[in-house]
Amino acid sequence: MSSFTQFRSFRLVLTSVVVVSAALIAGCAGQSASSSVYTYGQAQNEQIVRLGTVQSVRYVTIQSDKPSGFGAASGAALGGVAGSTIGGGKGNVLATIGGVILGGLAGNAVENTTGKKQGLEITVQMDNGETRAIAQEADVMFTAGQRVRVLSGNGPTRVTPL
Repeated sequence: MSSFTQFRSFRLVLTSVVVVSAALIAGCAGQSASSSVYTYGQAQNEQIVRLGTVQSVRYVTIQSDKPSGFGAASGAALGGVAGSTIGGGKGNVLATIGGVILGGLAGNAVENTTGKKQGLEITVQMDNGETRAIAQEADVMFTAGQRVRVLSGNGPTRVTPL
């Protein structure tokens, strides 16, 4: 393989890595389970506000329930490009197939890992006597005995400090 062909292959792989990385970062930025984040459709909607006292708080993992498949697809594409630069003839074909399979598995694993966030399960004793447990992103900390607002109605239920 000439040095020009190797340079073109390297450039193609490098460009693919940059494009896929940017797309993965953009794709992961959209989901939030924060009590402070509202979607455009949730803004300017009335919510029911109830008061209560935090009974307990425990850490949970919040995992995306809608994997896009983009991680596996982009990993397979990158693996195929990388594998195609190895060997020649049948060896090249086998390396490309192996790159596609391994790249797809790696891309899927990356997507599953980036789809996890640290969360809290907050158990609240409402002033009306009911007990509610709400899981949300761990961006606001709560302690047992703390007075809180529980917002619910049009969209997710949220716990916010009083």
